[in-house]
Amino acid sequence: AFSLNKKVTQMMEWASKRSVVRMNGDKFRRFVKAPPRNYSVVIMFTALQPQRQCGVCRQADEEFQVLANSWRYSSAFTNKVFFASVDFDEGSDVFQMLNMNSAPTFLHFPSKGKPRRSDTYELQVRGFAAEQLARWVADRTDVQIRVIRPPNYAGPLLLGFLLAVIGGLAYLRRHNLEFLFNKNVWAFSALCFVLIMTSGQMWNHIRGPPYAHKNPSTGQVSYIHGSSQAQFVAETHIVLLFNAAITMGIVLLCEAATSDVDIGKRKIMCVAGIGLVMLFFSWLLSIFRAKYHGYPYSFLMS
Repeated sequence: AFSLNKKVTQMMEWASKRSVVRMNGDKFRRFVKAPPRNYSVVIMFTALQPQRQCGVCRQADEEFQVLANSWRYSSAFTNKVFFASVDFDEGSDVFQMLNMNSAPTFLHFPSKGKPRRSDTYELQVRGFAAEQLARWVADRTDVQIRVIRPPNYAGPLLLGFLLAVIGGLAYLRRHNLEFLFNKNVWAFSALCFVLIMTSGQMWNHIRGPPYAHKNPSTGQVSYIHGSSQAQFVAETHIVLLFNAAITMGIVLLCEAATSDVDIGKRKIMCVAGIGLVMLFFSWLLSIFRAKYHGYPYSFLMS
């Protein structure tokens, strides 16, 4: 068995080379499970091999690396807490030992005693943004980590490009700016904004949830979160699409009732509008039922 001093020395040596220490079953049993230990270990259980096709794992890994680097290169860095990862293909025995069947999963192994329920990170509720993980680590270890991200110029560049395009179009049309007073343009812009907000994009921005969830054992991918307290990014895209289709159906029904086109085209618009509203509103009810268990309505059923 390793002495405590040897364990700490070895963990510090690994951490000096990689902010996130890669562990297999043997390392996990020696440096995490077996006593003595006076340091906490935050472990990400993941499945990063290409054949696992876990896109969420790669996104979570990037955020975990940001958090670990922020701690490793901080002036407050100590041997009180270490960050590590266990990949399913390198440590499947660890997954079995802990009865774990999903990835990514974050666990905190305290310096004393066994992990409690609160030592399992609520990924589906809080998302895997480094800032959220840092708050959880602070709650479990009292170690405050100031997350420092590498500079990302994509956002400012995209905004600058968009403003340049808008400014260029306005300049080219400077002698004819009637399009700025076109009610259809403003109505479409307002509608797009409403659809984005009602689909939950702001929640995604604040919480940073995963795009979807994949079970590493079965390979099954979930795009709709089973709880009313959380959501996936894919879920917001689906809801946005469904709301847009319903809106299109309502617009077609209004046009069918008020348009001056011939009766044949108005009938087609009416049928298409009814079809869109019935189909996509029923799908929305099914999603609602999947999240709020016991809700009596679902797809084309009452």
